[in-house]
Amino acid sequence: MRIAVAGATGNIGRLTVAALERDGHDVVGISRSLGVDLLTGDGLDTALDGVESVVDVTNAPAADRAGTLAYLGAATRNLLAAEERAGVRHHVLLSIVGIHGIEGNAHYAGKREQERLVSASPVPWTIVPATQFHDFAAMVAGWSDRDGVATIAPLLVQPIAPADVADVLAEIATGEPQGRYADLAGPEPQDLVDMARRTNAARGKTVRLVPTWSALFGLEMAGNALLPGEGARIAPTTFDEWLAGQR
Repeated sequence: MRIAVAGATGNIGRLTVAALERDGHDVVGISRSLGVDLLTGDGLDTALDGVESVVDVTNAPAADRAGTLAYLGAATRNLLAAEERAGVRHHVLLSIVGIHGIEGNAHYAGKREQERLVSASPVPWTIVPATQFHDFAAMVAGWSDRDGVATIAPLLVQPIAPADVADVLAEIATGEPQGRYADLAGPEPQDLVDMARRTNAARGKTVRLVPTWSALFGLEMAGNALLPGEGARIAPTTFDEWLAGQR
């Protein structure tokens, strides 16, 4: 099966490409570095020639709410329009669990716009909401790290291994469109601050973490806001198992 992956050079994109190729599929990578520009549409029609299914794992660069909405909105519109022209039969969008109850996060607003555009498109679709990835905590701490001190919100999450996300996306992309998919999560809840501490320790990095709510991760994310809902699909890899590979 010929399948395109938008955002193919990113973290989840690379893993999704590998999972699809492992299963014998013909994979087309879509990213600016591969000569396909989602913002302008350059190269899209050629890339989607003969493609039956598209997996969209794109993210926006850091920006304010308006900038994120503009970026993800334009990229998604261009991608869906090219899919319609090419006769693509299935669009799979990776989204995030809990975004519909949280207004303050610019990235979440952009993901909601992606979901809106996909669900209104004539291209048949599946939206896959996933929880935060196992490497998310250390990444967030890294954004604010100044001279070995970093702030990080004390979020309760149920993180999932990036490779597990890629495996599920590859599975869904080869099947029939399913509309909104069940929440996708890892096996157990974790505290984001503790995750960052343990990840940094495993990687030999010393950072003093200061639990702090922020404009990006505010109190509206407290409690169970980011946890999966009932009927979630639980992936197998625990945080401890993933962490063992970081040492």
